[in-house]
Amino acid sequence: MKHIKETIKLLDHIEQNPESTQRELVEKLDVSLGKVNFLIKALAEAEIIKLKRFKNSKNKTAYLYLITPKGIAKKANITGEFLKYKIEEYDALKQEIKTLKLKIHSGKK
Repeated sequence: MKHIKETIKLLDHIEQNPESTQRELVEKLDVSLGKVNFLIKALAEAEIIKLKRFKNSKNKTAYLYLITPKGIAKKANITGEFLKYKIEEYDALKQEIKTLKLKIHSGKK
């Protein structure tokens, strides 16, 4: 899944704040409005989240973002995938650091 990091952040945030607006999500996730809109549409089409319209206090139409049971399972799955990716990235970085340290120490002798 593309945009895995942003998707996890988005799902975490709307799980805690289902009444968030897309502009609030932009601020919290530090991504563009277009990207938030794209992610929400993709998640809704995949039935990971459900959009429910409601009227807010300013009498404007707004959405409530609800994570579906399928979405809860998917979130756990992609979080695991992301963790695996980050661990692999971390291990590769540790190896690169080890190699650079060896180069530095061998050059000093």
